[in-house]
Amino acid sequence: MSEVSGMKLDPFYPIFDSADWIARMLPLGMKLVQLRVKDRLETEVAREIATAKKLCAEGGCVLVVNDYWKLAIEEGCEWLHLGQEDLDTADLAAIRKAGLKLGVSSHDEAELERVLAIEPDYVALGPVYPTILKQMRFGPQGLERVGEWKRRIGDLPLVGIGGISLERAPGVFEAGADIVAAVTDITLNTDPEGRLKAWVAATRKHAA
Repeated sequence: MSEVSGMKLDPFYPIFDSADWIARMLPLGMKLVQLRVKDRLETEVAREIATAKKLCAEGGCVLVVNDYWKLAIEEGCEWLHLGQEDLDTADLAAIRKAGLKLGVSSHDEAELERVLAIEPDYVALGPVYPTILKQMRFGPQGLERVGEWKRRIGDLPLVGIGGISLERAPGVFEAGADIVAAVTDITLNTDPEGRLKAWVAATRKHAA
């Protein structure tokens, strides 16, 4: 596991777009999850966050809220993930004052410098591989960049994200990632539950 301020983060980091997905997968062993809700009314997002927070608290899972920093503060969440665009408008002072731990995305050298300047609790690099999740203005970073980023950030946890399948995950860990994120490899699988169980089993050796 990767240690952050005395708390260890699980090496397996699935990302889901609803509390329903989280409820469905929680019993299968995940210990870290991101709620990434897009294109919904803010009132609906607030309900999703509140539900996910309750589920994760009961299930012993760390919840990371994507993007909605004001709602994360209002709901008393512990973790937040921001993209580079989010940094342009987020009130970092308010986020830190609320005690939120923060993970931030990065894609190139300039972004990494910007991220490190705000002293995040983890750094994400992506997409490691081509991804169908969303249109990206950056191409695949590759495993060499994963290793380069890890050397740059030292003990700070590094999350690899983007196009990572169960089969590709070992290479991403070997390249230097502490944590590997998975999205469509689970949600688009014909057996999402089975796929998540396989991820949990495959990443246990990195949790020590």
